[in-house]
Amino acid sequence: MGHCTRMEFPRSLALDAYRKLLLARRAEERIQAEYHKDEMKTPVHLGVGGEAISVGVWLALPPGSSALATYRNHNLYLAMTEDADGFFGELFGRVTGPGKGRAGSMHLAAPGKGLLATSAIVGTTIPVAVGAAFANAYRDSKDLVASFFGEGATDEGVFWESLNFACLKRLRLLFICEDNGLAIHSPASERRGYDSLLDTVKPFRCHADEGDGADLVEVYARTRALLDKMAADPRPGFLRLSYLRFLEHVGVREDFDACYRPRPTEEVRRRQDPLLRFEQSLRAMGFTESELEPVRAAVLRKVDAGVEAARAAPHPRPEDLDSDVFA
Repeated sequence: MGHCTRMEFPRSLALDAYRKLLLARRAEERIQAEYHKDEMKTPVHLGVGGEAISVGVWLALPPGSSALATYRNHNLYLAMTEDADGFFGELFGRVTGPGKGRAGSMHLAAPGKGLLATSAIVGTTIPVAVGAAFANAYRDSKDLVASFFGEGATDEGVFWESLNFACLKRLRLLFICEDNGLAIHSPASERRGYDSLLDTVKPFRCHADEGDGADLVEVYARTRALLDKMAADPRPGFLRLSYLRFLEHVGVREDFDACYRPRPTEEVRRRQDPLLRFEQSLRAMGFTESELEPVRAAVLRKVDAGVEAARAAPHPRPEDLDSDVFA
């Protein structure tokens, strides 16, 4: 793992980070509680265990940044927008969703907030992120683009082609690999002819690092350190962040009894829980329960209101089926 001086997390961002982290976790817990009612017709790829990656990276990025991501996108969408009404509107298939109820969980986007696109197909937003970064360079814009993807996407040729082009053109692009060690059920050791993803990326002309994706403070610190290097020596950045996927690949249940990975011990679960880890960091910063409890209560109210607003909103009309269709 690359060297990283553990910086002090900015106290001014601490409660914002906690709110975003809580919103992602509580929203997905609500999905787990409601999904069996079959009101949400969309498949869901939940990100429990990976929340600190989206929140920590996004808070570290400079103003004007944009992002693209994969189908496991709930954490990033909520970190960037905090829009529970739109989020649940889309999952419930209502016109109040960002895709007017027709995109579902795997295609959440909020261009006005910087989330340009997410996609259900592995690896497909990586070259689009390269295109967005190339467009910024063409316009002499210093805005940064972040491309979020799972480590399974690095098995696709398009990742390496995109990395090569970004390095060749010295694009202001940050590749964020959210590495849970699995492509659905297949561990990296059964799919790769090399040992270390970081060591394989390093020969490219980019700044590369890796870290603990369950620790929001470390995620923020490593992202900021990479951004400093990218500013001093303009090249793309690559950051591999490891984490434990707490739930099944698609769906709302645990699947540790499915015999393809071991059940983590309680100690491992606690160590890999970004929410527990950041709460420990907050207490170390001197935050008290009287400061944290109002944040928790406000997040629960936001989630409740989002679900109720979604249920009250209309479904798309059949006569609007062809609207917004370009091909």
